[in-house]
Amino acid sequence: MQRLRLNIVCPDKPGLIAAITGALFELDVNFSDTHFALLETHGEFSAICEAPDSLDAQNMHDLLVALAPLANAKIDIMPFRAAKTAVDSNITHWFYLEGADQPGLVARLTEVFGDYEANILQMDTRRLHANGGEHSQDALYWIEVGVQIDAARSDACVATVENTAALLNMQISVFAEDVF
Repeated sequence: MQRLRLNIVCPDKPGLIAAITGALFELDVNFSDTHFALLETHGEFSAICEAPDSLDAQNMHDLLVALAPLANAKIDIMPFRAAKTAVDSNITHWFYLEGADQPGLVARLTEVFGDYEANILQMDTRRLHANGGEHSQDALYWIEVGVQIDAARSDACVATVENTAALLNMQISVFAEDVF
């Protein structure tokens, strides 16, 4: 088996993920980690997968690009060789924030995590427009962050993130991973 990194960006449409995963299932491709996000009008599907050694990246690419939902897709497939690391990648805390969109939200929040040497392992943001408007003053901004925080610094980090959220007029919920 070979490990591959797959990245597909294309206009979003219903059935997109089903078409990708179904075609790869037929090729005996097994997914490890996957991620899908809607980035305005385009979908981005990323995955680490295991594929039979007999399947080369060009054949996989040709099969995917032939699928109707992927006609205008940008598809990248490359070998994936993860480096061994001593860093533990377990999320210890989840942060959920929402409030009015304003410049600097993500920067200010991520700076706090940096100050506490917390490792952001997953982050999703989304601007939700009120009443179909496209201006930021009409928008609600939503942030979800999965972070690994050293136990000795977690209380101070969480308190600082909560204070930062309050200064930004954001509602916040925080959950320690051991709650789940």
